[in-house]
Amino acid sequence: MELLPRSPAEFGSARYWDRFFRQRGQRPFEWYGAFPELCPVLHKYVRPRDKVLVVGCGNSELSEQMYDMGMCEDIVNIDISDTVIRQMRERSASTRPKMSYLRMDMLQMDFPDAHFQVVLDKGTLDALLTNEEEATLAKADQMFAEISRVLQVGGRYLCVSLAQAHVLKKAVEYFSQEGWVVRVHQVASSGDKQQFVLPVFVYVMTKFRKIPGSAAQILEICPEEQDKPMRVKSTEQLVAAVKDRQHYALLCSQISKPPCREQVSLDLCDKESGKPRYTLHVVDSPSVKPSRDNHFAIFIIPQGRETEWLFGTEEGRRQLAASAGFGRLLTVALHREQHYEGMASIQAELSGKVMELAPPGLPARQQVPFLSVGGDIGVRAVRHCDSSPLSGEFVVEDVKGDGTCYFRRLIFLQNRNVVQSEVRLLAPTTLPGQKKRRKDKKKASPTEPPGAIDKSYLCCEHHKAMVAGLCLLGGPDALPGELAVLVVGLGGGSLPLFVHDYFSQARVAVVEIDPSMLEVATRWFGFSQGDRMQVHVSDGLDYVAKLAAEGQYDAVMFDVDSKDLTVGMSCPPPAFVEKPFLQKVKAILKPEGVFVLNLVCRDARLKESVLATLRDVFPLLYTRHIQGEVNEILFCQPGPADPTELGARARALEGALRQPGRPWDSSYVLADVLQAVHIL
Repeated sequence: MELLPRSPAEFGSARYWDRFFRQRGQRPFEWYGAFPELCPVLHKYVRPRDKVLVVGCGNSELSEQMYDMGMCEDIVNIDISDTVIRQMRERSASTRPKMSYLRMDMLQMDFPDAHFQVVLDKGTLDALLTNEEEATLAKADQMFAEISRVLQVGGRYLCVSLAQAHVLKKAVEYFSQEGWVVRVHQVASSGDKQQFVLPVFVYVMTKFRKIPGSAAQILEICPEEQDKPMRVKSTEQLVAAVKDRQHYALLCSQISKPPCREQVSLDLCDKESGKPRYTLHVVDSPSVKPSRDNHFAIFIIPQGRETEWLFGTEEGRRQLAASAGFGRLLTVALHREQHYEGMASIQAELSGKVMELAPPGLPARQQVPFLSVGGDIGVRAVRHCDSSPLSGEFVVEDVKGDGTCYFRRLIFLQNRNVVQSEVRLLAPTTLPGQKKRRKDKKKASPTEPPGAIDKSYLCCEHHKAMVAGLCLLGGPDALPGELAVLVVGLGGGSLPLFVHDYFSQARVAVVEIDPSMLEVATRWFGFSQGDRMQVHVSDGLDYVAKLAAEGQYDAVMFDVDSKDLTVGMSCPPPAFVEKPFLQKVKAILKPEGVFVLNLVCRDARLKESVLATLRDVFPLLYTRHIQGEVNEILFCQPGPADPTELGARARALEGALRQPGRPWDSSYVLADVLQAVHIL
């Protein structure tokens, strides 16, 4: 038995609906939204004494249930199908005397003006507005005009809909321009009984007299989890808010059948500001044998540690979930723009929402554990916020790492999950969540760095590998000697500062295109210029091009990020690895010098193209992959080198860096670093 229409146009055909209801018989057909789901919303806007019009009633039980529940009795139902009107009259004639059924086209109704307090539409607009063709839109306008005509001022048009973007946009634009108040409710789902994956919405359009010359619009959305409506500024924002809730419903459907092979992520936003407050990742572990107590857990990532490999990468989160021993682990990252009272308040705030992401089969009343590192939410203090035309918005923040160490970081907000620069603080700083000692009577100035920078420590693994590349310079007697080093890309200044401090005769030139970064490095990261350290505010491309016929360097280091996020290479910008420019880099190197490049490229083809170009320019090319990161450090030399000298050079550099009074972490043994270097 074929019930579906052959074309969308048949949805508006009385002949189609007569055939539909003859074939279906007396069995009620509910498109979506059963009465128990709709009842909480209908109770808000339908009063017992209201005169209600139901357009396109079909053989839905909605009117009957409203009548039987005492919500309202004066209900007029209309439909273009004579078949269904006869069926419904027979069904209600003896039991519902105050309710009537009329065959009538909602596009041309016979009712007088201002005759009803409520017009109810369950799926009728969705059936009418199947496309955005001119004729279809004209029918929607005609429908809206008729509804507006028969409604009293202060009356409500309640439209139950799946809220396709073009349907919602059309309805909101029409009625808001007429001066009506528009509110969209999301209907609470009924769990396993829900017919549709997508959520059901109710548009509530309240009629007001149109004020001439007024362009003010009142647009609101009321999500199912809260009664208080949220005001939005435009139709586009309202459509986007609904779309977010539809995507969330699809996500919940996607993870309802574990194990979910791909990690699903979503943002939960602050109700007031609309900005992301929590970022959630759903991680399933098929290898974990399920038991009563290990179905589901929530892991709160300490503030400031969301960029670490274990928490910030898919593989790291998978390892975390497996080691935690839960079939599904929900990781929760906290955002720097938000304030958090503590673990208890986060648990209370999230407990309702996260249970919607629980795996099926979770035992009833199962206690779901909230986990973290050390049982707390970490410490983060934003020290400085600013923006520049070149780097965009950025922040400087202090965070507590693993153990008792504190770190200062520079983050570009256009790529907020990447740490641009990082230094270790020598002493713990009084941060939010910590108590000050009583003897510390002097208050720290908010404009001054809270503690000294540990310049002996390189936080970034790729910086350690870049420094290791200096062992490729000359013979053992050349280290530590006079070194001419060019660093393109300042950031927080950690890399050039380290080279400057640990090579007493090194002369370091730094090129930075953004003057704001020089100010940040100096004020917040302990960077300073002097006789052996000079910063040139210039485009690295132009600076190298001018030097090509002049100076020679022992080492040239590129640590430059790309602002173009559409390219599959975030470091360096593509222009820095084009062959003509690389030839200029080669020209400013001494014969036995080394060019060190930090490469961050997720596009396999682009990466191979970059490596091929480098091979064309530099006879000798080494690569060092940074474990757990996308970074690869490339060491390029303009002339062939004797591989037997590598060990001697590494020992010479290591010895130089271990001079008395110069602390050096044991993990920085450069010979070990170079064991992982491969010759291409």
